[in-house]
Amino acid sequence: MIAGRSRIAARVERLDWHALVAALRDFGWARTGAPLLSPEECADLIALYSDDSRFRSRVDMERFRFGAGEYKYFADPLPPLVKELRARAYPYLAGIANEWMKVLGSRRCFPPTLGGLLAACRRRGQTKPTPLLLRYATGGYN
Repeated sequence: MIAGRSRIAARVERLDWHALVAALRDFGWARTGAPLLSPEECADLIALYSDDSRFRSRVDMERFRFGAGEYKYFADPLPPLVKELRARAYPYLAGIANEWMKVLGSRRCFPPTLGGLLAACRRRGQTKPTPLLLRYATGGYN
């Protein structure tokens, strides 16, 4: 398990974050280049979808006009892969979000660590985990 998590950390750290920031600024989207998850890791996450005990709620996107498909919010404890990916990517993503907050004229900013963000969320009453897993059928979208 530790080896799998350290591979995730290495993949996140190897991303060209400067290029990702530039693409987001210039185009509004960015590709990571190399995959963050292996096919096996993706298959493991996909396999979780049918285990309702791993999730706290399900959303039918059509019902809310979000698209065509569904998603489920993970329950605690998060799968180790999700937990590791979130923890490793958060500092980079918070930095990007904070730059955008400045561009938009906001004085608010995200904490530099995931722990800081989760603590701020708890102080405001958000105690449930927010990572989710999407499922689309053929023709699905959001």
